[in-house]
Amino acid sequence: MKFAPLRLVRGGIVLAAAATLGLGIAGFTNPTRVEVQDPPKDTWLKGLDGKHGQVFDTPVPDNGIPLVHVMNYYDTFNKSYGVKDSDIDAVLTFYGGVTLYALNDAMWSKYKIGEFLKVIGEDGKPATANPWRSAPRILGGPIPAASIEALQKRGTTTILCNNALGLLAGLVAKANGLEQSVVYNDMKANMLPGVELVPAMVIAIGQAQKKGLTYLRN
Repeated sequence: MKFAPLRLVRGGIVLAAAATLGLGIAGFTNPTRVEVQDPPKDTWLKGLDGKHGQVFDTPVPDNGIPLVHVMNYYDTFNKSYGVKDSDIDAVLTFYGGVTLYALNDAMWSKYKIGEFLKVIGEDGKPATANPWRSAPRILGGPIPAASIEALQKRGTTTILCNNALGLLAGLVAKANGLEQSVVYNDMKANMLPGVELVPAMVIAIGQAQKKGLTYLRN
Protein backbone atom coordinates (compact mmCIF):
# COMPACT_ATOMS: atom_id res chain seq x y z
CA MET A 1 0.00 0.00 0.00
CA LYS A 2 1.35 3.44 -0.93
CA PHE A 3 0.86 6.43 1.31
CA ALA A 4 1.13 10.01 0.21
CA PRO A 5 4.11 11.95 1.60
CA LEU A 6 3.97 13.11 5.19
CA ARG A 7 4.19 16.69 6.28
CA LEU A 8 5.73 17.71 9.59
CA VAL A 9 3.92 20.66 11.14
CA ARG A 10 4.99 22.24 14.44
CA GLY A 11 6.38 18.98 15.74
CA GLY A 12 3.22 16.99 14.93
CA ILE A 13 2.69 14.55 12.09
CA VAL A 14 -0.03 15.20 9.57
CA LEU A 15 -0.95 12.28 7.33
CA ALA A 16 -1.59 13.61 3.87
CA ALA A 17 -2.60 10.02 3.17
CA ALA A 18 -5.70 10.26 5.37
CA ALA A 19 -7.71 11.13 2.31
CA THR A 20 -6.40 8.02 0.60
CA LEU A 21 -7.74 5.96 3.49
CA GLY A 22 -11.07 7.73 3.25
CA LEU A 23 -10.63 9.13 6.75
CA GLY A 24 -10.44 12.74 7.81
CA ILE A 25 -8.53 14.00 10.83
CA ALA A 26 -10.73 17.00 11.51
CA GLY A 27 -12.32 16.96 14.93
CA PHE A 28 -9.65 14.84 16.60
CA THR A 29 -7.96 16.24 19.66
CA ASN A 30 -4.19 16.26 19.77
CA PRO A 31 -3.47 13.10 21.83
CA THR A 32 -0.96 14.97 23.99
CA ARG A 33 -3.86 17.09 25.27
CA VAL A 34 -5.89 14.14 26.48
CA GLU A 35 -3.06 11.86 27.58
CA VAL A 36 -0.27 12.65 30.01
CA GLN A 37 2.94 11.78 28.20
CA ASP A 38 5.40 9.82 30.32
CA PRO A 39 8.70 11.67 30.82
CA PRO A 40 11.01 10.67 27.94
CA LYS A 41 13.42 8.00 29.17
CA ASP A 42 15.36 7.58 25.93
CA THR A 43 16.84 4.33 27.21
CA TRP A 44 17.13 3.11 23.62
CA LEU A 45 19.95 5.59 23.04
CA LYS A 46 22.16 3.94 25.66
CA GLY A 47 22.54 0.81 23.55
CA LEU A 48 23.80 2.65 20.47
CA ASP A 49 27.50 2.02 20.99
CA GLY A 50 28.42 -0.19 18.01
CA LYS A 51 31.24 0.55 15.58
CA HIS A 52 28.72 1.05 12.78
CA GLY A 53 25.23 2.47 13.03
CA GLN A 54 22.43 3.78 10.87
CA VAL A 55 18.92 5.15 11.33
CA PHE A 56 16.41 3.69 8.86
CA ASP A 57 13.82 6.46 8.63
CA THR A 58 10.69 4.53 7.65
CA PRO A 59 7.44 6.50 7.25
CA VAL A 60 6.07 4.35 4.39
CA PRO A 61 5.58 0.53 4.38
CA ASP A 62 6.48 0.12 0.69
CA ASN A 63 5.42 -3.55 0.66
CA GLY A 64 7.98 -4.49 3.31
CA ILE A 65 11.06 -3.37 1.36
CA PRO A 66 12.31 -1.25 4.32
CA LEU A 67 12.74 -4.47 6.33
CA VAL A 68 14.95 -5.91 3.58
CA HIS A 69 17.13 -2.81 3.71
CA VAL A 70 17.80 -3.35 7.42
CA MET A 71 18.50 -7.07 6.85
CA ASN A 72 20.90 -6.23 4.02
CA TYR A 73 22.67 -3.72 6.25
CA TYR A 74 23.59 -6.50 8.68
CA ASP A 75 24.25 -9.14 6.01
CA THR A 76 26.56 -6.93 3.94
CA PHE A 77 28.60 -5.86 6.94
CA ASN A 78 28.86 -9.54 7.95
CA LYS A 79 29.81 -10.97 4.57
CA SER A 80 31.72 -8.16 2.86
CA TYR A 81 33.41 -6.45 5.81
CA GLY A 82 33.65 -9.17 8.42
CA VAL A 83 31.72 -7.12 10.99
CA LYS A 84 29.72 -8.98 13.64
CA ASP A 85 26.11 -8.12 14.47
CA SER A 86 27.23 -7.05 17.93
CA ASP A 87 29.24 -4.22 16.36
CA ILE A 88 26.30 -2.96 14.30
CA ASP A 89 23.51 -0.60 15.38
CA ALA A 90 20.41 -0.31 13.23
CA VAL A 91 17.45 1.81 14.30
CA LEU A 92 14.10 1.13 12.62
CA THR A 93 11.44 3.81 13.04
CA PHE A 94 7.67 3.38 13.25
CA TYR A 95 5.61 6.45 12.40
CA GLY A 96 3.45 7.76 9.57
CA GLY A 97 2.13 4.92 7.43
CA VAL A 98 4.21 2.38 9.39
CA THR A 99 2.92 3.33 12.86
CA LEU A 100 0.52 0.42 13.33
CA TYR A 101 3.12 -2.16 12.26
CA ALA A 102 4.61 -1.70 15.73
CA LEU A 103 1.51 -3.32 17.32
CA ASN A 104 0.93 -6.97 18.15
CA ASP A 105 -1.39 -9.41 16.40
CA ALA A 106 -4.15 -8.90 18.98
CA MET A 107 -4.43 -5.22 18.00
CA TRP A 108 -4.47 -6.04 14.29
CA SER A 109 -7.34 -8.43 14.88
CA LYS A 110 -9.29 -6.35 17.40
CA TYR A 111 -9.24 -3.10 15.44
CA LYS A 112 -9.27 -4.60 11.94
CA ILE A 113 -6.02 -2.85 11.10
CA GLY A 114 -5.56 -4.84 7.89
CA GLU A 115 -8.90 -3.53 6.66
CA PHE A 116 -8.09 -0.02 7.89
CA LEU A 117 -4.72 0.07 6.11
CA LYS A 118 -5.93 -2.02 3.15
CA VAL A 119 -3.27 -4.65 3.81
CA ILE A 120 -4.27 -7.95 2.19
CA GLY A 121 -3.20 -11.32 3.60
CA GLU A 122 -2.33 -14.52 1.75
CA ASP A 123 -5.99 -15.55 1.70
CA GLY A 124 -6.93 -12.46 -0.24
CA LYS A 125 -8.68 -10.92 2.76
CA PRO A 126 -7.59 -8.01 5.00
CA ALA A 127 -4.73 -9.08 7.28
CA THR A 128 -5.80 -9.96 10.82
CA ALA A 129 -2.24 -10.24 12.17
CA ASN A 130 0.81 -8.00 11.89
CA PRO A 131 2.41 -9.08 8.58
CA TRP A 132 5.84 -7.75 9.57
CA ARG A 133 6.11 -9.52 12.91
CA SER A 134 7.56 -12.95 12.04
CA ALA A 135 7.32 -13.78 8.32
CA PRO A 136 6.70 -10.77 6.08
CA ARG A 137 5.87 -11.51 2.46
CA ILE A 138 8.18 -9.37 0.37
CA LEU A 139 8.98 -9.58 -3.34
CA GLY A 140 6.59 -12.47 -3.82
CA GLY A 141 7.49 -14.70 -0.90
CA PRO A 142 8.00 -14.90 2.87
CA ILE A 143 11.32 -13.59 4.19
CA PRO A 144 11.43 -14.50 7.90
CA ALA A 145 15.00 -13.18 8.17
CA ALA A 146 13.65 -9.68 7.45
CA SER A 147 10.90 -9.81 10.08
CA ILE A 148 10.78 -7.43 13.02
CA GLU A 149 11.46 -10.30 15.41
CA ALA A 150 14.47 -11.53 13.42
CA LEU A 151 15.94 -8.04 13.12
CA GLN A 152 15.48 -7.40 16.84
CA LYS A 153 17.37 -10.62 17.61
CA ARG A 154 20.28 -9.27 15.59
CA GLY A 155 20.25 -6.09 17.67
CA THR A 156 17.98 -3.73 15.74
CA THR A 157 16.50 -0.97 17.89
CA THR A 158 12.81 -0.37 17.15
CA ILE A 159 11.15 2.89 18.17
CA LEU A 160 7.54 4.08 17.83
CA CYS A 161 6.49 7.74 17.68
CA ASN A 162 3.95 8.64 20.36
CA ASN A 163 2.62 11.56 18.33
CA ALA A 164 1.91 9.25 15.39
CA LEU A 165 0.38 6.60 17.64
CA GLY A 166 -2.03 9.16 19.08
CA LEU A 167 -3.09 10.34 15.64
CA LEU A 168 -3.53 6.86 14.18
CA ALA A 169 -5.38 5.71 17.30
CA GLY A 170 -7.80 8.56 16.68
CA LEU A 171 -8.36 7.52 13.08
CA VAL A 172 -8.85 3.88 14.05
CA ALA A 173 -11.21 4.94 16.84
CA LYS A 174 -13.33 6.91 14.40
CA ALA A 175 -13.45 4.00 11.97
CA ASN A 176 -14.70 1.71 14.76
CA GLY A 177 -16.98 4.16 16.56
CA LEU A 178 -14.78 4.17 19.70
CA GLU A 179 -13.19 6.74 21.99
CA GLN A 180 -9.76 7.93 20.93
CA SER A 181 -8.26 7.74 24.42
CA VAL A 182 -9.46 4.15 24.90
CA VAL A 183 -7.92 2.98 21.63
CA TYR A 184 -4.71 4.93 22.26
CA ASN A 185 -4.18 3.40 25.71
CA ASP A 186 -4.97 -0.07 24.40
CA MET A 187 -2.47 0.26 21.57
CA LYS A 188 0.15 1.74 23.86
CA ALA A 189 -0.16 -1.34 26.09
CA ASN A 190 0.07 -3.71 23.12
CA MET A 191 3.20 -2.72 21.23
CA LEU A 192 5.36 -5.56 19.94
CA PRO A 193 7.93 -6.76 22.50
CA GLY A 194 11.10 -4.72 22.28
CA VAL A 195 9.50 -1.67 20.67
CA GLU A 196 10.11 1.52 22.65
CA LEU A 197 7.74 4.49 22.59
CA VAL A 198 9.47 7.84 21.98
CA PRO A 199 7.79 11.24 22.35
CA ALA A 200 8.37 12.37 18.76
CA MET A 201 10.23 10.81 15.85
CA VAL A 202 11.42 14.22 14.68
CA ILE A 203 13.41 14.42 17.92
CA ALA A 204 14.49 10.77 18.09
CA ILE A 205 16.12 10.76 14.65
CA GLY A 206 18.19 13.79 15.61
CA GLN A 207 19.20 12.16 18.89
CA ALA A 208 20.45 9.07 17.06
CA GLN A 209 22.46 11.21 14.66
CA LYS A 210 24.06 13.00 17.61
CA LYS A 211 25.19 9.56 18.77
CA GLY A 212 27.03 9.24 15.47
CA LEU A 213 24.60 7.10 13.45
CA THR A 214 24.25 7.73 9.74
CA TYR A 215 20.85 8.31 8.14
CA LEU A 216 18.89 6.50 5.41
CA ARG A 217 15.43 7.52 4.24
CA ASN A 218 13.87 4.09 3.89
